[in-house]
Amino acid sequence: MDTLLLDISRWDLVLDAAGNIAKASAPYALAQDVASAIRLFLGELWYDTSKGVPYFESVLGHTPSLTEFQALMVKAALTVPGVVSAQCILSGFDNRTVQGQVIFTDDSGVTQTVNV
Repeated sequence: MDTLLLDISRWDLVLDAAGNIAKASAPYALAQDVASAIRLFLGELWYDTSKGVPYFESVLGHTPSLTEFQALMVKAALTVPGVVSAQCILSGFDNRTVQGQVIFTDDSGVTQTVNV
């Protein structure tokens, strides 16, 4: 399934050569959708405020355990249609920054990685 292509440095829409809003196709589209899901704050999606990661409620200003944080990332990745499994691997975690990846598999068996 296609999705709108986002510039990876600004996370904003990109135009194609004809000046139209660019689209991303599989498999990149699914990876971008997973990255968007783990960046989405709970309540931020105006047409479905039940979606998103509870960053304000559970992460920012709090000290979640590694397991809790990883579970939040996996739960967010699994909300993307076509994602059948996900795993969060953290390589750095302190009280101000997180580094790691979410490794996910889609319904056709393709495995991809996005940064946390």
